Amino acid sequence: MEASEESSDGPAVELVPPRAGSAAPWCPHGPTLLFQKVSKGTKNGRRFYACSACRDRKDCSFFQWEEEKVSETRLQAQEAERQSKMSPFTQQECHDRLQTFSSLPIGEQKFCVDCQVLLLPAEHRVHSSHRTTEVGDVQLRRPSMLLRPLDNKKSHAQYMFTDRSTSFLLDALTALGYRKVLCVGTPRLHEAIKLRNLKQDHKPTKSLLLDIDFRYAQFYSQEEFCHYNMFNHHFFDGEAASDVLNAFIREDGGKVVMVADPPFGGLVKPLASSFSLISQRWQEGHKSADGHTDMPMLWIFPYFFEPRILGCLPSFTMLDYQVDYDNHPLYKHGKTGRKQSPVRIFTNISAKKVVLPKEEGYRFCDTCERYVSPLNKHCAKCNICPSKDGREWKHCPACDKCVKPSWKHCSFCSRCALPDHPCGAGPQREGCFSCGSLQHKRRACPLKDGRGLSRTKVKCRGVTFSPRQKANRTSAVAQRPKRGSAQIK
Repeated sequence: MEASEESSDGPAVELVPPRAGSAAPWCPHGPTLLFQKVSKGTKNGRRFYACSACRDRKDCSFFQWEEEKVSETRLQAQEAERQSKMSPFTQQECHDRLQTFSSLPIGEQKFCVDCQVLLLPAEHRVHSSHRTTEVGDVQLRRPSMLLRPLDNKKSHAQYMFTDRSTSFLLDALTALGYRKVLCVGTPRLHEAIKLRNLKQDHKPTKSLLLDIDFRYAQFYSQEEFCHYNMFNHHFFDGEAASDVLNAFIREDGGKVVMVADPPFGGLVKPLASSFSLISQRWQEGHKSADGHTDMPMLWIFPYFFEPRILGCLPSFTMLDYQVDYDNHPLYKHGKTGRKQSPVRIFTNISAKKVVLPKEEGYRFCDTCERYVSPLNKHCAKCNICPSKDGREWKHCPACDKCVKPSWKHCSFCSRCALPDHPCGAGPQREGCFSCGSLQHKRRACPLKDGRGLSRTKVKCRGVTFSPRQKANRTSAVAQRPKRGSAQIK
């Protein structure tokens, strides 16, 4: 449901900025976002509020029309729903419990696997019928190994970095001189930093974890963890947690960098907005001569979202490094072909300064001034290292650009595509969702904020199709898989 998610089979849903002076209602995940249903050839559709973090109403049922008048009874029901989803303990209570838990003798330090909570002695009897396990200092320092990962792809999916990716990130940031790391949705990186500090063979690095999973409050102090929703920049513990972030990124004592690993089922624009707000806080304490320096950031996301990310944050570039995960069935490093991990690092740090591991085959391209993957060969005609997915791409003379090795040039479509693609169904053939023009997509449509034009009117404005093209367009629509309005990334 990125602005906009286009579909030929029904109304699309797009994210829209709220009207000035209007306050968004809250769901259990904080302030909601405003969306809009858009149908082809019509005015802008009806607007509604929905959860910022969950794209499936089974995970968060909140729904409210923008102009809807909500009764007191419903407001009370919404508040009751919010309260039921809140953490059972405050941050301070979690800290006090951890202090008590750490002082318990071995054998009494137990963790309830079913409830995902550290147990104090008085609670053992209540959880006697549950699955429990003994924990010690080692497990307390690796909570990402102890807690059960949330695996709902449409809401709070948690995929944990492998040791390979964690070590690379930490080594790369250390080599760049960063001694403070803001970990947004990266609990394994946060704990790796703390573990490395214990070894005392490196200069200490400070870290702060911002995460929507409140279970981590059991293991970290208020200065080390904030319960946070990165999709709406919401701190669940209010100003106190917000002040912790301010102090961390503004105080002297080392260069600070942000590393974010959002769920891949989320929305790009709200994420970019939240990250920009964090950068603005950093700027307030780090004014440069021109006043335009941004906070250094690493945003970890699949490579095929590059256009959307760069559309929101033009100063970013994509690195070739393959990020892999322990608990993801496909996103693994070392797999060949299209099965290798598609996850990359987007950053506003100069690409030539981020050294990728040579032992994995990464090399420096003098022309592009960046490190590239082993099969990313420089194209003299395009004057770039073109590969995005780790495979060696090939140059198409007809398209005058490099394309994926599995693609072939289609003379009818005048573009490269998979050999079994439905002719006429390419991006330039589908046209604008709103007005029907083949010259642009809806997000660039000059009429998208007004009354749309019918496809018949557009055809009369110089856009014509041969009978064969009409037949192929109809066939392409029939063959295209249906997409529901719940798709939101």
